[in-house]
Amino acid sequence: MFEPHRQIRMWYDVSDFEQEVIQRSHEVPVLVDFWAAWCGPCRVLGPILERLAQQNDGRWDLAKVDTEKHVDVAQQYGIQSIPNVKLFVDGQIVDEFLGALPEHAVQRWLQQALPSTYRKQLEQAQQLFRAGKPSEAQPLLEQVVRLEPDNAQARVLLARLVLFNDPKRAAQLLDNVEDPRHLELANAVRTISRLHDAIENPDAIPPSSVRELYRSAIESLFAQDFDTALRGFIEIIRNDRYHDNDGSRKACIAVFKILGEEHEITLKHRRDFSSALYV
Repeated sequence: MFEPHRQIRMWYDVSDFEQEVIQRSHEVPVLVDFWAAWCGPCRVLGPILERLAQQNDGRWDLAKVDTEKHVDVAQQYGIQSIPNVKLFVDGQIVDEFLGALPEHAVQRWLQQALPSTYRKQLEQAQQLFRAGKPSEAQPLLEQVVRLEPDNAQARVLLARLVLFNDPKRAAQLLDNVEDPRHLELANAVRTISRLHDAIENPDAIPPSSVRELYRSAIESLFAQDFDTALRGFIEIIRNDRYHDNDGSRKACIAVFKILGEEHEITLKHRRDFSSALYV
């Protein structure tokens, strides 16, 4: 079992930016407060950041950079207005804000900006999934979801992984997931999981000349025969565009998102899909 990082440093004045920010950020996220003694808003924001740093249980470090003492660093990072707060992860800036925000706004920004404690495990799970090893990726994602239940990325990735074997669980994993960074994939999973109802209850499919083709396309989809499924959905769009509340168009968009825009099957069917919409 992996455990979160718990080394607590609170905050510190930077003397060696490369060591104390860039290198340190490979171990734990580093929040950098670019400030100066003459700056009134800096004197307002500084104590807020320091207080939050003391309360964060080692999830991130706060490094304070006096722009009067470290002119070269300020120039390197284009600091033209202060206070300027930048979040470094693995040596890179991943987010930032300008000005003296109130404490509740800083807390909200941190909740959105900070990466998961388990980001390395999430990256590993994604690599395994892309390599065609879902059975090795799933235990990693299950563990992250258990240890960090509000982790939207982990929940969406796990929902994507179990979608075709357990669509009901996939939908449940996405309950209350509204993080805009993961919303497109979450909505694609939701769209496909809802289609499974047509397999369990075919009588619920609205009557139409394309009804049987629609059911067949959905069955192909859950058999992960995406090529056949997309051909069926596109044919339905040509003949009865708005059948089942525009279900075939929504299904195509969801499949493209699930597979990725550069996937060979997506590329194969994108043009036919677009042309079918304007027949």
